[in-house]
Amino acid sequence: MATIFTKIINGEIPSYKIAEDEKYYAFLDINPLKKGHTLVIPKVEEDYIFNLDDETLAGLTVFAKKVAKAIKAAIPCQRVGVAVLGMEVPHTHIHLVPLEKEGDLNFKNEKLKLSAEEMAAIANSISDKL
Repeated sequence: MATIFTKIINGEIPSYKIAEDEKYYAFLDINPLKKGHTLVIPKVEEDYIFNLDDETLAGLTVFAKKVAKAIKAAIPCQRVGVAVLGMEVPHTHIHLVPLEKEGDLNFKNEKLKLSAEEMAAIANSISDKL
């Protein structure tokens, strides 16, 4: 059975897409810690990041780097934090979160509630920086 992320990749579930190529996909987290919180995933379904083959893992990291640079260019922040938890969705994903302080990357923090229009504007502003 396909994961929710595979359904997003396949267009079965809408997303606020940031970037996509033949192997990877980046989109806004719908329950963001900060404006610009983005998920980066491989198109191959693999639950655990360290089970990815070396080429896919390396490519995912390079793709995430490009997306992180676009986030930093679009969203005022000190830096873009990186987290890999993988506990909620059984599909490898990297969280990229704009940070002002270390505490911004605490997943126990209250999630932002943003309108569809605001999410679309954020996605567009990041995509424009790629």
